[in-house]
Amino acid sequence: MYRDIPEELRILIEPVVADAGLELVDVSLARGGHPWNLRITVDTLIGDGCVPVDHCARIAREVGTQLDVADGIESAYRLEVSSPGLDRVLAREKDFASSCGSEVQVETKNPVAGRRRFRGILLSFEGNVASIDVDGVESKVPFEEVSKAKRFYEFSSADFNQHKNQHKNQRENEDENPAKRGETSSGGRHGRGRSNQRGGKTAEPTSGRTAGIDG
Repeated sequence: MYRDIPEELRILIEPVVADAGLELVDVSLARGGHPWNLRITVDTLIGDGCVPVDHCARIAREVGTQLDVADGIESAYRLEVSSPGLDRVLAREKDFASSCGSEVQVETKNPVAGRRRFRGILLSFEGNVASIDVDGVESKVPFEEVSKAKRFYEFSSADFNQHKNQHKNQRENEDENPAKRGETSSGGRHGRGRSNQRGGKTAEPTSGRTAGIDG
């Protein structure tokens, strides 16, 4: 959750994200393994999730430099920067407000009405309270109790038609350019970008709109 981002990390990360014309959505630091995993989620100012992968890679490199200079993390770490994705993370009040009418999954810090997990339709978000229809029963969850939440993407016929058209265009392109048949492209939403070495760190886009470095 945005409000739970450690202040010492937020003041290093958020200016870099803002300089890229984006918003910081969430930061999570998993200390369980080696290396540690620092995951940063960013979004556009209009919240559509359309963050170019090269923006993620640039933010990863710049944040990595800032963390090294400030010695912000005391262990070796893996840094990932990504957009919210299809199943969108809900980390701020505005994320909940814009997700009314969608299916969501919410986990709470403490039991609310006898449970800690809620999955259903987000009916409303007013007064920092989320009203969720869970199997026909309305549950009210205070935002301050939310520990983790996400919105599920609902696939439509338009999505399948777009995929069908993309596949058709690819086939037509291959028919016109037989030499390109069987080749793959780097980067993009489902590609894997070329690695860039800088200061002993590797920044590379991974699957989806994600980029990472090893610190």
